[in-house]
Amino acid sequence: MGSEVKKKNPKQLPLNPNWAQLQQKLKSNDSIKPPRNSKTPQAETQKSVLGKRKEREETESEDTKSNPLIPTNDDFSLTDVLAMDCEMVGVGQGNKSALGRVSLVNKWGNVVYDEFVRPVERVVDFRTSISGIRPRDLRKAKDFRAVQMKVAELIKGRVLVGHALHNDLKALLLTHPKKDLRDTSEYQPFLKEGRRKALRHLASEFLGVHIQTGEHCPIDDSRAAMLLYQKNRKEWEKSVKDQIRLKQKQKKRKQRKKPKQGVPLDAILHETSS
Repeated sequence: MGSEVKKKNPKQLPLNPNWAQLQQKLKSNDSIKPPRNSKTPQAETQKSVLGKRKEREETESEDTKSNPLIPTNDDFSLTDVLAMDCEMVGVGQGNKSALGRVSLVNKWGNVVYDEFVRPVERVVDFRTSISGIRPRDLRKAKDFRAVQMKVAELIKGRVLVGHALHNDLKALLLTHPKKDLRDTSEYQPFLKEGRRKALRHLASEFLGVHIQTGEHCPIDDSRAAMLLYQKNRKEWEKSVKDQIRLKQKQKKRKQRKKPKQGVPLDAILHETSS
Protein backbone atom coordinates (compact mmCIF):
# COMPACT_ATOMS: atom_id res chain seq x y z
CA MET A 1 0.00 0.00 0.00
CA GLY A 2 1.74 2.97 -1.22
CA SER A 3 1.18 6.09 0.65
CA GLU A 4 2.39 9.49 -0.64
CA VAL A 5 3.94 11.63 1.94
CA LYS A 6 3.19 15.27 1.38
CA LYS A 7 5.69 17.76 2.71
CA LYS A 8 4.09 20.54 4.59
CA ASN A 9 5.53 24.04 3.87
CA PRO A 10 6.40 25.90 7.04
CA LYS A 11 4.01 28.71 7.77
CA GLN A 12 5.57 32.12 6.87
CA LEU A 13 5.36 34.85 9.48
CA PRO A 14 4.39 38.33 8.27
CA LEU A 15 7.23 40.95 8.23
CA ASN A 16 7.23 43.72 10.80
CA PRO A 17 6.18 46.90 8.97
CA ASN A 18 9.11 48.88 10.49
CA TRP A 19 11.61 46.28 9.30
CA ALA A 20 10.14 46.30 5.79
CA GLN A 21 10.36 50.10 5.71
CA LEU A 22 14.03 49.97 6.81
CA GLN A 23 14.90 47.43 4.08
CA GLN A 24 13.23 49.59 1.47
CA LYS A 25 15.18 52.67 2.69
CA LEU A 26 18.50 50.78 2.55
CA LYS A 27 17.83 49.64 -1.02
CA SER A 28 16.95 53.21 -1.98
CA ASN A 29 20.21 54.56 -0.45
CA ASP A 30 22.27 51.93 -2.28
CA SER A 31 20.74 52.93 -5.58
CA ILE A 32 21.74 56.61 -5.16
CA LYS A 33 25.16 55.97 -3.62
CA PRO A 34 27.57 58.62 -4.96
CA PRO A 35 30.64 57.60 -6.94
CA ARG A 36 33.84 56.96 -5.00
CA ASN A 37 35.64 60.06 -6.23
CA SER A 38 32.73 62.45 -5.64
CA LYS A 39 32.93 65.13 -2.92
CA THR A 40 31.10 64.47 0.31
CA PRO A 41 28.71 67.02 1.81
CA GLN A 42 31.25 67.53 4.63
CA ALA A 43 33.96 68.48 2.14
CA GLU A 44 31.53 70.80 0.37
CA THR A 45 30.66 72.47 3.67
CA GLN A 46 34.33 72.85 4.62
CA LYS A 47 35.13 74.36 1.24
CA SER A 48 32.17 76.73 1.60
CA VAL A 49 33.32 77.90 5.05
CA LEU A 50 36.91 78.36 3.91
CA GLY A 51 35.71 80.19 0.85
CA LYS A 52 33.65 82.59 2.93
CA ARG A 53 36.57 83.15 5.29
CA LYS A 54 38.92 83.86 2.41
CA GLU A 55 36.35 86.16 0.84
CA ARG A 56 35.95 88.01 4.15
CA GLU A 57 39.73 88.40 4.57
CA GLU A 58 40.03 89.70 1.02
CA THR A 59 37.21 92.18 1.67
CA GLU A 60 38.90 93.40 4.86
CA SER A 61 42.17 93.73 2.99
CA GLU A 62 40.44 95.76 0.27
CA ASP A 63 38.82 97.99 2.91
CA THR A 64 42.22 98.63 4.50
CA LYS A 65 43.71 99.51 1.13
CA SER A 66 40.78 101.78 0.26
CA ASN A 67 40.92 103.49 3.66
CA PRO A 68 44.49 104.00 4.89
CA LEU A 69 43.16 105.45 8.16
CA ILE A 70 42.32 101.93 9.36
CA PRO A 71 45.20 100.69 11.58
CA THR A 72 47.10 97.70 10.21
CA ASN A 73 47.82 96.17 13.61
CA ASP A 74 46.42 96.04 17.15
CA ASP A 75 49.34 97.59 19.03
CA PHE A 76 47.85 100.09 21.47
CA SER A 77 51.07 100.97 23.25
CA LEU A 78 52.28 104.51 23.85
CA THR A 79 54.77 105.47 21.15
CA ASP A 80 57.32 108.27 20.92
CA VAL A 81 54.87 110.12 18.65
CA LEU A 82 51.18 110.74 19.42
CA ALA A 83 48.52 112.53 17.39
CA MET A 84 45.73 114.50 19.05
CA ASP A 85 42.48 116.13 18.04
CA CYS A 86 39.78 117.87 20.09
CA GLU A 87 36.14 118.72 19.54
CA MET A 88 34.59 121.81 21.12
CA VAL A 89 31.20 122.78 22.49
CA GLY A 90 29.79 126.27 23.06
CA VAL A 91 29.61 127.81 26.54
CA GLY A 92 28.80 131.26 27.88
CA GLN A 93 26.73 132.95 25.17
CA GLY A 94 27.52 130.04 22.83
CA ASN A 95 30.35 131.80 21.03
CA LYS A 96 32.95 130.70 23.58
CA SER A 97 34.55 127.31 22.96
CA ALA A 98 35.20 124.68 25.60
CA LEU A 99 36.65 121.19 25.36
CA GLY A 100 34.02 118.52 24.75
CA ARG A 101 36.08 115.53 23.57
CA VAL A 102 39.74 114.69 23.12
CA SER A 103 41.27 111.75 21.26
CA LEU A 104 44.87 110.57 20.98
CA VAL A 105 46.26 107.84 18.73
CA ASN A 106 49.71 106.26 18.56
CA LYS A 107 51.95 106.15 15.51
CA TRP A 108 49.96 103.21 14.06
CA GLY A 109 46.65 105.03 14.47
CA ASN A 110 45.40 102.93 17.39
CA VAL A 111 43.49 104.85 20.06
CA VAL A 112 45.39 105.33 23.32
CA TYR A 113 42.95 107.83 24.84
CA ASP A 114 39.44 108.98 23.94
CA GLU A 115 37.22 110.79 26.41
CA PHE A 116 34.22 113.07 26.46
CA VAL A 117 34.77 116.06 28.74
CA ARG A 118 32.33 117.90 30.97
CA PRO A 119 33.23 121.61 30.77
CA VAL A 120 33.39 123.76 33.88
CA GLU A 121 30.82 126.16 32.42
CA ARG A 122 27.31 125.16 31.34
CA VAL A 123 27.07 124.01 27.73
CA VAL A 124 24.61 126.07 25.68
CA ASP A 125 25.53 124.77 22.23
CA PHE A 126 26.69 121.20 21.62
CA ARG A 127 27.57 122.03 17.99
CA THR A 128 26.52 118.48 17.13
CA SER A 129 26.57 118.98 13.35
CA ILE A 130 30.32 119.51 13.58
CA SER A 131 31.46 118.14 16.95
CA GLY A 132 29.28 115.03 16.88
CA ILE A 133 28.72 115.58 20.60
CA ARG A 134 25.24 115.11 22.08
CA PRO A 135 23.84 115.87 25.55
CA ARG A 136 23.91 112.16 26.50
CA ASP A 137 27.64 112.04 25.77
CA LEU A 138 28.42 114.54 28.53
CA ARG A 139 26.13 113.15 31.23
CA LYS A 140 28.78 110.72 32.46
CA ALA A 141 31.77 112.53 30.96
CA LYS A 142 34.95 113.08 32.94
CA ASP A 143 35.75 116.36 34.64
CA PHE A 144 37.91 118.77 32.69
CA ARG A 145 40.68 118.73 35.30
CA ALA A 146 41.00 114.92 35.24
CA VAL A 147 41.21 114.87 31.43
CA GLN A 148 43.68 117.75 31.39
CA MET A 149 46.03 115.97 33.80
CA LYS A 150 45.83 112.68 31.88
CA VAL A 151 46.56 114.30 28.51
CA ALA A 152 49.47 116.24 30.02
CA GLU A 153 50.87 112.96 31.34
CA LEU A 154 50.49 111.19 27.98
CA ILE A 155 52.10 113.86 25.79
CA LYS A 156 54.95 114.75 28.15
CA GLY A 157 58.32 114.10 26.48
CA ARG A 158 56.69 112.96 23.25
CA VAL A 159 56.32 114.45 19.79
CA LEU A 160 52.76 115.71 19.36
CA VAL A 161 51.12 115.65 15.93
CA GLY A 162 47.91 117.40 14.95
CA HIS A 163 46.23 120.10 12.90
CA ALA A 164 46.13 123.64 14.32
CA LEU A 165 47.41 122.27 17.61
CA HIS A 166 47.39 125.70 19.25
CA ASN A 167 43.58 125.49 19.36
CA ASP A 168 43.60 122.07 21.01
CA LEU A 169 46.27 123.02 23.55
CA LYS A 170 44.42 126.23 24.32
CA ALA A 171 41.20 124.28 25.00
CA LEU A 172 43.16 121.96 27.31
CA LEU A 173 44.95 124.93 28.95
CA LEU A 174 48.25 123.16 28.27
CA THR A 175 51.55 124.05 26.65
CA HIS A 176 54.00 121.82 24.79
CA PRO A 177 57.61 122.48 23.69
CA LYS A 178 57.60 123.94 20.18
CA LYS A 179 60.43 121.61 19.14
CA ASP A 180 58.09 118.66 19.84
CA LEU A 181 55.11 119.97 17.84
CA ARG A 182 54.37 118.65 14.34
CA ASP A 183 51.47 120.72 13.05
CA THR A 184 50.08 119.71 9.66
CA SER A 185 48.60 123.21 9.26
CA GLU A 186 52.09 124.76 9.39
CA TYR A 187 54.27 122.24 7.53
CA GLN A 188 55.71 124.11 4.54
CA PRO A 189 55.02 121.49 1.80
CA PHE A 190 51.35 121.45 2.87
CA LEU A 191 50.91 125.20 2.44
CA LYS A 192 49.45 126.76 -0.70
CA GLU A 193 51.08 130.07 -1.51
CA GLY A 194 51.85 130.49 2.18
CA ARG A 195 48.25 129.84 3.20
CA ARG A 196 47.11 126.98 5.42
CA LYS A 197 44.84 124.23 4.15
CA ALA A 198 42.06 122.51 6.05
CA LEU A 199 42.80 119.00 7.29
CA ARG A 200 40.06 117.53 5.10
CA HIS A 201 41.74 119.02 2.02
CA LEU A 202 45.14 117.63 3.03
CA ALA A 203 43.61 114.20 3.66
CA SER A 204 41.94 114.23 0.26
CA GLU A 205 44.99 115.50 -1.61
CA PHE A 206 47.77 113.50 0.05
CA LEU A 207 45.97 110.44 1.46
CA GLY A 208 43.06 109.97 -0.93
CA VAL A 209 40.50 109.78 1.90
CA HIS A 210 37.47 111.91 2.72
CA ILE A 211 37.00 113.05 6.31
CA GLN A 212 34.77 115.62 8.01
CA THR A 213 32.03 115.08 5.43
CA GLY A 214 29.49 115.45 8.25
CA GLU A 215 30.01 115.24 11.99
CA HIS A 216 33.71 115.32 12.78
CA CYS A 217 35.39 112.30 14.32
CA PRO A 218 38.47 113.27 16.39
CA ILE A 219 39.84 109.74 16.04
CA ASP A 220 39.78 109.91 12.24
CA ASP A 221 41.20 113.44 12.32
CA SER A 222 44.04 112.30 14.59
CA ARG A 223 44.74 109.34 12.33
CA ALA A 224 44.79 111.56 9.25
CA ALA A 225 47.26 113.97 10.87
CA MET A 226 49.46 111.07 12.01
CA LEU A 227 49.47 109.48 8.56
CA LEU A 228 50.36 112.80 6.94
CA TYR A 229 53.27 113.07 9.37
CA GLN A 230 54.43 109.47 8.91
CA LYS A 231 54.45 109.80 5.12
CA ASN A 232 56.69 112.88 5.40
CA ARG A 233 58.52 112.03 8.61
CA LYS A 234 62.07 111.89 7.23
CA GLU A 235 61.90 115.26 5.45
CA TRP A 236 59.86 116.81 8.26
CA GLU A 237 62.34 115.85 10.98
CA LYS A 238 65.22 117.09 8.86
CA SER A 239 63.54 120.49 8.43
CA VAL A 240 62.96 120.70 12.22
CA LYS A 241 66.64 119.99 12.91
CA ASP A 242 67.68 122.58 10.32
CA GLN A 243 65.44 125.20 11.95
CA ILE A 244 66.89 124.44 15.39
CA ARG A 245 70.45 124.77 14.06
CA LEU A 246 69.56 128.06 12.34
CA LYS A 247 68.11 129.51 15.53
CA GLN A 248 71.19 128.46 17.51
CA LYS A 249 73.46 130.19 14.98
CA GLN A 250 71.35 133.35 15.05
CA LYS A 251 71.46 133.35 18.84
CA LYS A 252 75.27 133.07 18.84
CA ARG A 253 75.58 135.93 16.32
CA LYS A 254 73.43 138.18 18.49
CA GLN A 255 75.58 137.39 21.50
CA ARG A 256 78.77 138.27 19.56
CA LYS A 257 77.33 141.54 18.24
CA LYS A 258 76.03 142.55 21.65
CA PRO A 259 77.70 145.95 22.52
CA LYS A 260 79.92 146.18 25.55
CA GLN A 261 78.36 147.85 28.53
CA GLY A 262 79.58 151.40 29.17
CA VAL A 263 81.40 152.46 32.31
CA PRO A 264 78.93 153.20 35.12
CA LEU A 265 78.39 156.91 35.88
CA ASP A 266 79.22 156.36 39.56
CA ALA A 267 82.66 155.05 38.61
CA ILE A 268 83.35 158.11 36.40
CA LEU A 269 82.32 160.56 39.18
CA HIS A 270 84.43 158.68 41.69
CA GLU A 271 87.50 158.94 39.42
CA THR A 272 87.05 162.74 38.81
CA SER A 273 86.50 163.50 42.48
CA SER A 274 89.63 161.66 43.49
